[in-house]
Amino acid sequence: MKAICFYFQIHQPFRLKTYRFFDIGNDHYYYDDFANDEIITRIAHRSYLPANAMLLDMIKESGKKFKVAFSISGTALEQLEQYVPEFIDSMKELASTGCVEFLSETYGHSLSSLGDPEEFAAQVKAHDDKIQELFGQKPKVFRNTELIYSDDIASMVAAMGFKGAITDGAKHILGWKSPNYVYASSAAPKLKLLLKNSKLSDDISFRFSNPDWDAYPLTADKYIDWIASTPQEEQIINLFMNYETFGELQARETGIFEFMKALPRFAKEKDIAFWTPSETLQKLKSVAELSVPYPMSWADEARDTSAWLGNDLQNEAFKKLYSISERVRLCDDRKLKEDWNRLQTSDHFFYMCTKHRADGVVHSHYSPYDTPFMAFMNYMNVLSDFIVRVEEQYPLSIENEELNALLTTIRNQAKEIEELNREVAMMRTNILKAEEGDMEPIKAEEEKKPAKKPATRKRAAKKAE
Repeated sequence: MKAICFYFQIHQPFRLKTYRFFDIGNDHYYYDDFANDEIITRIAHRSYLPANAMLLDMIKESGKKFKVAFSISGTALEQLEQYVPEFIDSMKELASTGCVEFLSETYGHSLSSLGDPEEFAAQVKAHDDKIQELFGQKPKVFRNTELIYSDDIASMVAAMGFKGAITDGAKHILGWKSPNYVYASSAAPKLKLLLKNSKLSDDISFRFSNPDWDAYPLTADKYIDWIASTPQEEQIINLFMNYETFGELQARETGIFEFMKALPRFAKEKDIAFWTPSETLQKLKSVAELSVPYPMSWADEARDTSAWLGNDLQNEAFKKLYSISERVRLCDDRKLKEDWNRLQTSDHFFYMCTKHRADGVVHSHYSPYDTPFMAFMNYMNVLSDFIVRVEEQYPLSIENEELNALLTTIRNQAKEIEELNREVAMMRTNILKAEEGDMEPIKAEEEKKPAKKPATRKRAAKKAE
């Protein structure tokens, strides 16, 4: 049997307000609340909410045969909870069907996997805790920010206990191989890999409404025929795309919702199933190991990380950000931690990109800034103020190792004080009970104590003197 594995990405960054040099040290609030509210509310009502209703109908009408997966960043969840709480409710309703899987990722949609393994692990845990809290699921399959993947990342993901990961079916990695199989990591052979079928995914995401496309118009029966015509031994077609495909990238007027709703009917006629990533990994064995020595992603023809870390501006900002990660992890300041997550979001680095895509579009076309340099300056002003706040708690003049040792001592002392306070409270309770004539608690406590060693002759003689 052939199957389709759908996964949808939902992510929105916390966009920064215009933050000038003279704001450093004076203004500790960094976000454009108006833009964040307007954008996520608009996208949710045009895309997320109607798409959720569509998927719920598809699940019910197919007798729960239709299944999908979601990867939702922590920054998106925070905004949706704040501005569009009805989306969280509709997603919970989807989750209750048992036909929806939630994937793991970094909480802040960050690039931490490329520069800070400890922060990477912390963000994954924070994200998974959030998913568990909201939707009652513990993610089992990992999907990194922008599908970034390498052998080193595979080793970290496997060490966290994940059985599978999702990434791109990049040609420079696959060569002649097809993405329509389950593979395994050469660095961590027990970690299975699901690879995006870029051609079939982009047919929906980007080409669906393009009248100049030679396959236009795309209908559900035609699309399913394409999938059915793939070689019989190719059992899994991974269709990975942004959730904004429905209603935002492809407007409702294009017929994208009707196209999607018709897929299960035509898939059933061709004996094609729908599986979640976990199901796929459980049912299919890996056919080969893949080695990815250098980080790759879904972006551009090169499928590398240059859209985020391809120039001096981006690398300077990235280096400066993670130079303070150790100190931020040590602090207990909730607001500082919140800003730390939001400042790591990959979008901030994407806005600094100076590359042109293969289609000639400059990446900064998707940026709220006029130029990549303005994006860099605004971000670095914000980061400078953030570093001032971190330094107020943990001065940069103290080495990380020295700071670690100092904080370990403080924490150990805190534990000792807590233990002593507990003993004092217990003694007070016993004294109160004794005053009331109840000596049993004291006797019980005395019996628990180890018996005293008998005094030696020497000690007895000393006492006699």
